[in-house]
This record gives sequence, C-alpha cells and structure tokens, in this order.
Amino acid sequence: MKLSSCNRAHASEILAIFNEAILHSTALYEYRPRPPEFMQGWFDTKERENQPVIGAFGEDGSLCGFATYGAFRQLPAYQYTVEHSVYVRADRRRRGFARALLGALIEEARVRGPRVMVGVIDAENAASIALHRALGFEPAGRLRSVGYKFGRWLDVELMQLTLPGPVSPREA
Repeated sequence: MKLSSCNRAHASEILAIFNEAILHSTALYEYRPRPPEFMQGWFDTKERENQPVIGAFGEDGSLCGFATYGAFRQLPAYQYTVEHSVYVRADRRRRGFARALLGALIEEARVRGPRVMVGVIDAENAASIALHRALGFEPAGRLRSVGYKFGRWLDVELMQLTLPGPVSPREA
C-alpha cells in the first residue's frame, strides 16, 4: 500500500468509490449516483479551501480508497472544525486501508491546524466506529432517525477528535 495525495487525475476512481457507497451502503446518505461532472466542483472546493485528499494505492497502482475533510458547517465560528470522510473500494475493505488513510488524515490535520475533526458515521457501521475509537476519537452524540435509506430510518453517531489546533486562533 502506498499513500499519497490525490488530484483530478484520480477523479474517475474516486467517483466510482463514491457511487458504489451510494448504491450499496449507508456510508453516504444519498440515493442517486453522482455524475462525472460532480468531480469538477468537488476538486474545485478541495483546492480553493486547501483541503487534503489522500489516496491509498494498491500494488497495481489502482486507487483502493481515499480520505479527505472539509468544512463542518459554513459559519465562521466553525472555521477550526472539519468533517472528515474515509472511503475504501468494496473489494479492498478489511485490509487496513481505512486505518492507514484515517491515520494519515489525522497527521495532515495536525499540520494544517484544525482544532476538531468530526466523523458523522452511520450508527450501524460498527467497524467504522471501532476504527475511530482506536485512533482516539470519542463519542460526541447520536442523532436518531435523521436519515432514511433502503426503507428504514437511520441514526448517525457523531465522533470527534480534539487536536492542538491553530497556534493563534482568531475570529474571521
């Protein structure tokens, strides 16, 4: 496994991972696959906001998963809080990719300066919750019946990791 930054050249592989998660899991509370043009705006935001996109690559050079973070909420007081995402290709799960990706993303956040990383995880995703706990995240609450997918109501588990944050925080 090799970890490195992803860029627009990886857009089709990232899109395939997103769309598999949309169609076959509750990792994303969306119903319809994202179209290819979605990736243009996605990367535009990542670049404009200086948000990392880290990829895990297999021996064959294919993208096996990725991790990123973005704004938690679009209000100024949340400027030091990010919501992260980790997605692994269905055929590469349970091989350590998610742990490696989340670990690398945490280290990237330590360098870039957010104070808090938030995970919004489907409450039935025990593997993701256990991974987050193992990497130092703490439960921050549960939102009940906030999603509806696959004919049932879904709860989300909020988990957070507090980091050192910026040296000199200020109000924007």
